[in-house]
Amino acid sequence: MTAAHLDAALTQADQEGLSHLAFLHRVIAAQAQLRRERATQQRIKEARFRELKTLASFDWNFNKAINRVQIEELATGDFIRRRQNLVVVGQSGVGKTFLVQAIGLSACTLGYRVRYITSAKLLRDLTASLADQTLPKRVRYYAHFEVLIIDEFGFERIERLESPQAASLFYKIIDARSQQGSTVLVTNIDFEAWGDYLGDPPLAMAFLDRVVENAIILKIQGRSYRAHRAGGSEPKDPNE
Repeated sequence: MTAAHLDAALTQADQEGLSHLAFLHRVIAAQAQLRRERATQQRIKEARFRELKTLASFDWNFNKAINRVQIEELATGDFIRRRQNLVVVGQSGVGKTFLVQAIGLSACTLGYRVRYITSAKLLRDLTASLADQTLPKRVRYYAHFEVLIIDEFGFERIERLESPQAASLFYKIIDARSQQGSTVLVTNIDFEAWGDYLGDPPLAMAFLDRVVENAIILKIQGRSYRAHRAGGSEPKDPNE
């Protein structure tokens, strides 16, 4: 608290006739609230969300197939406390990215450390770390977050083709995070297609087993939320 703020607080306390104890409690509470707000903003910055989305701004009426109660329950962070994974499956444009970012933002406000990244960027980072021999360090980095959101898994086959070791790299991250935190995986391909996408069916099966073990599976169907927000016309940008 600055000197000016302290003087203002003292003046207000004098006008309200606060006791010394009540005044001290008010000052401590204000300082604690400020520290909490700063810590939350730091966690949000560290998460690197593409956009800051909140469930309050989501149009629930556009698609009645989305289970609002389930989404809002996820936003309470109970699945994070239980260290459960979350797999969100649905076609492109139905609002998956919006919802997981909103859940991630809520987790930040609850005090959890969150990291949001697309699978393409994650794969590029891990592939680069192979070249400079820093892979163990990068795996530890992604493993230490209480929530890791991997978006757009399987979105483009080219991301896997650019890294012949994609299946192994993804598995290292999931294995390192097993029982340590919650991994949120967002995909537009069904489970049976993961082996073909990763190019290594046995390792893909091991990866799948690690991800879905005791996980919450959320399947979103229905019309495009992106098109809905654009007024009914689908924009050219394929990202959600």
